[in-house]
Amino acid sequence: MTAQRIPATLIPGDGIGPEIMDAALTVLDAVEAPFDWDRQIAGMTALKETGDPLPDATLASIRKTKLALKGPLETPSGGGFRSINVRLREAFKLYANIRPARTLIPGGRYDNIDLVLCRENLEGLYMGYEHFIPIDNDPHAVAIATGVNTRQGAIHILEYAFEYAIKNGRKKVTVVHKANIMKALTGIFLETARDMHEKKYKGRIQFEEVIVDACAMKLVMNPWQFDVLVTTNLFGDILSDEISGLVGGLGMAPGANIGADAAIFEAVHGSAPDIAGKGIANPIALILASAQMLDHVGLHDKADRVRKAVVDTLNVDNIRTGDLGGTANTTVFAAALVSRVKNG
Repeated sequence: MTAQRIPATLIPGDGIGPEIMDAALTVLDAVEAPFDWDRQIAGMTALKETGDPLPDATLASIRKTKLALKGPLETPSGGGFRSINVRLREAFKLYANIRPARTLIPGGRYDNIDLVLCRENLEGLYMGYEHFIPIDNDPHAVAIATGVNTRQGAIHILEYAFEYAIKNGRKKVTVVHKANIMKALTGIFLETARDMHEKKYKGRIQFEEVIVDACAMKLVMNPWQFDVLVTTNLFGDILSDEISGLVGGLGMAPGANIGADAAIFEAVHGSAPDIAGKGIANPIALILASAQMLDHVGLHDKADRVRKAVVDTLNVDNIRTGDLGGTANTTVFAAALVSRVKNG
């Protein structure tokens, strides 16, 4: 019986994007992932071809498929261009940013790390409500930013985090906040979390709360005390990078952006133009993001095969890219993954 085909948008991205995307597609083909790809462009590639780093055709494709795999994009500097990732999140109301961090190569400073950070993706201080107030001859004498957190926004991400934790057999959800100082802006988030746990999740999963600065310290001193963390936009941006550092850096960091009507999966790292075209980029982050995508559409067995192939290639076959101390280029590493997928 032929598996049902799943339409999905494919955005190779800028810099090393096309190279690591080719590697990811090779691995997805090896597990017979049933995606029917609609190739689209964004970033600098799109700007050069269409004059817009996020063309209407790309948006229309995601609106139709409701599913996308995206390589790293470069937002043009100057010219009033807003972050493409932020535009995508806003366009499709991708309220949840999910960043798992798991030890792939044992024996490092931190071992046996298995954390998931759930970050609110649309609100807070990242809404861009900013302006300057001129005084005398200084046009930038005063800078003002307004953060906005809503009850409904908090409900969306908190509910997602609790449900994710229970569905995936996790033990605990930690809400990270700064309600001791930002009593309204993050107080509403903490208040909503407490209320939701009390009414809906008490007895189903452990719950704790921690102030963000203490959380940052504890993640360095004893990250194993955490399981699933959920927090607001700015704190989540910072902590998710800190967590990726526990497992080897952004080259190992996949990310999912989930909304009510669409989901976009991506490598978290940048486009690395300095090594673009050299064939030496590490494709692990995007490959793990594609595994998240398989999970999202219910193909958990295929996702697990991808993740196992990554671990076995790194540790059993000892095939690694240069950033991990190995000698394999992107193509060789992808071929080794394919062999693992097919042969176990």
